[in-house]
Amino acid sequence: MKNFLSMIAIAMPMFLGAQTAFHNFGEVKLHSDANVGFHTDFINDGNLDNNNEGLAGFYSDNDIRSISGDNRAVFNDVEIDAINDIELYTSVGVTNDLSFVNGKVFTTRDNANTSLDFINHNVYAGEDDQRHVDGYVSVTGSNNFVFPIGDENSLRPMIISTQAAASSFKGAYFAVNPNNAPYNYDTAQKQIFIDNVSNNEFWDLDGASETSVTLTWNNDSDINDISSNVNLLRVVGWSESEGKWIDLGRAGVTGDVNSGQVTSNPFTPNNFTVITIGSEFSNSTLDNVNLIFTPNGDPTNETLIFEGLEQFNGNSLTIFNRWGNVVYEAVNYKNDWRGESTGRATINKKKDLPVGTYFYTLDIDTDNGSKTQRGWVYIHR
Repeated sequence: MKNFLSMIAIAMPMFLGAQTAFHNFGEVKLHSDANVGFHTDFINDGNLDNNNEGLAGFYSDNDIRSISGDNRAVFNDVEIDAINDIELYTSVGVTNDLSFVNGKVFTTRDNANTSLDFINHNVYAGEDDQRHVDGYVSVTGSNNFVFPIGDENSLRPMIISTQAAASSFKGAYFAVNPNNAPYNYDTAQKQIFIDNVSNNEFWDLDGASETSVTLTWNNDSDINDISSNVNLLRVVGWSESEGKWIDLGRAGVTGDVNSGQVTSNPFTPNNFTVITIGSEFSNSTLDNVNLIFTPNGDPTNETLIFEGLEQFNGNSLTIFNRWGNVVYEAVNYKNDWRGESTGRATINKKKDLPVGTYFYTLDIDTDNGSKTQRGWVYIHR
C-alpha cells in the first residue's frame, strides 16, 4: 500500500465527514510532483478537470471504496489498489496511465453514463481476471484500444480498430444469456446466413463512428455450442429496428474452441443494441430456405433480398421456373432482382415474370470455400 505523499492544490474547500470521505466542493489542481493517496471514499462536487498532473491512488486493505458526486473527476496517472474493489457512482477520467494493482472497478450496468474514461487513448497495465472494469469503459482518441472489461472474475477484452480521426466509444461485457429478461435479444431471430448466436454472453459497444471490433472468448463462452469450427465464427449485432441478429462479418479469426478472438468487418456501433459471437451457416443448414417478395411498385419488399450477403467474398445466383428453365442468373448478386426474366432461354427479356413459385440456387464464396443455399422464392405482385 502506498502512503499519502503530497498534494499541491488551489481553491480547495472540502469536508472529510468524520474521516469517512474526501469531499471536494471547490477547485482542485494537482501539479506535476503531486502524489495523492485516497484512503477514504471520494466525493467530487467541485472542479477536478483534465489539466491535472501527478498521480492519484485509491487504496484500501479491507473496505469497498466508492467514488461519487455531481461531477466527473479527471486525473493524470491513476493507481488502483483496493483489495475489495472500487465502485463508481460518477465517471472518472484518466489522461495518462492507469495501473491495476488490486481489485476491480465496478460501474452500474443500468446506466452507461457512468464509466471509467480513458482520454486520448492512453495506456493501462496489470489487468487480469481479478483486476479489470466490471461495467463500462469509454475511450476517446484515434488509436486501436483494448477495453479492460469483464464480468465478475473473467476479463473479456473487446478491441476497436485504429480510427481515421479522434473518435469516442464506450463498452461493457455481460456474462449473461441475451435471451433473458430484461434484455430479450432473441437468438432464434437472425439473418438466414447466421447459423447460431451465443446464448452465454454479449457486449455493449456504443459509438457514432464506423469501426471494426474484435471479440474474445474463453472456456466459459462454450464456443462449441456455436460452432466446433472456429473458422465459422463471426461477429453479430442485435438490430432493435429489425428485431433480429445481423451478420457483421469476419475479417479474421484466431485460436481454438477454448480461447481466441474474432474480428468483424467495419460497422457503426450505434446501429446495434449489443454485439456477440455467432457462426455462419454450413451447407447442411441452408437447404429449403424459402423467400417471398412483392415487386409491385410500393416502397417495400421490391427486390429479392438475401440478408447479410454483402458480408461474403462473392456469389452466384441462378433462378429456375417450375419446368427447370433458367429465368435469371447473376454473378455477385446485389439484392436487386425485381422478378424480371433474363435467362438464356428467355424470349422476352426484362419482362416481368408471372406470380408464382420459382426455385433458386445461391453459391456463396466464403473464407472456408464455396457453400450453397437452395430453396424456393414466391413472387407476389
